[in-house]
Amino acid sequence: MQLIAFILIYPILWLISILPFPLLYLFSDFCYLLVYYVIGYRKKVVRGNLKLVFPEKTDAERLKIEKKYYHHLCDMFLEMIKSLTISDASLRKRFVFPNIEVLNEYEKQGQSIILISGHYANWEWMNIVKEYVSLHGYGIYKKLTNRYFDKLVRDIREKRNSTLITTKETFKTIKKNEDAGKLAIYYMVSDQSPKPLPHYYWTEFMNITVPCFNGSEVLARKANMPFIYFKIEKVKRGHYQGTFIPLTPNGIRNYPENEPTELFYRELEKQIREVPEYYYWVHKRWKHRDKVPEEYQKKK
Repeated sequence: MQLIAFILIYPILWLISILPFPLLYLFSDFCYLLVYYVIGYRKKVVRGNLKLVFPEKTDAERLKIEKKYYHHLCDMFLEMIKSLTISDASLRKRFVFPNIEVLNEYEKQGQSIILISGHYANWEWMNIVKEYVSLHGYGIYKKLTNRYFDKLVRDIREKRNSTLITTKETFKTIKKNEDAGKLAIYYMVSDQSPKPLPHYYWTEFMNITVPCFNGSEVLARKANMPFIYFKIEKVKRGHYQGTFIPLTPNGIRNYPENEPTELFYRELEKQIREVPEYYYWVHKRWKHRDKVPEEYQKKK
């Protein structure tokens, strides 16, 4: 059944991917009407999230954010499909890096790097960064259940001298590269919601206490790597920029445990508050807010 689903769907995805951008975004406008007004895809989740994190805003203000978000969601999904056939030249024009010298400097110093970002704007096109650095890129991702679509995702994201690895493979890969003297960039989207277990780190995100993954910080500490926030911004439709913000410029081991993770969440939170419609609101990020462990409450 997995193969049949792939055979049926892949030709449609490929046809969409070869659309010129004006037609692609015209199709996105149609998808928005269908997804938002007809299907109502996860509208209850989005509306609940916005009300939860923006209680100070009026219903009209939150509705405006909601509609803008669904427009962006459709754009982003189609841009992901466009990755099947987009050229490097086109991608270089559509995803730029204003301060790429930050990575270049670490590369000159012989350091591997951990880039960390949230589900904001379009993180699918960021692998064009490999056009500007010689470090090998590793993207950490969650494996898809359909092995054919999983291979498709890998093929798309592994273009431009990049390799996808699962979270379980990350430490082993870093250690192997360290032992071989191989420099690399490791990219992680780290604002997912883990299970509400006491041993996870809990912090305030948009003024709500939630469990957090801090594995990226743990890995950066073990390998003594620069811990950099990758700030992705949507400049205009189909155009993005990625800015590199070092969170631990004095060396990550000189910062208290969990402080780098805190710095990441503060940067992401600031970005969301400035332009909220580009965050991934369909994700149930705050679903464990009522399960804060007693140990954490006592610490507060």
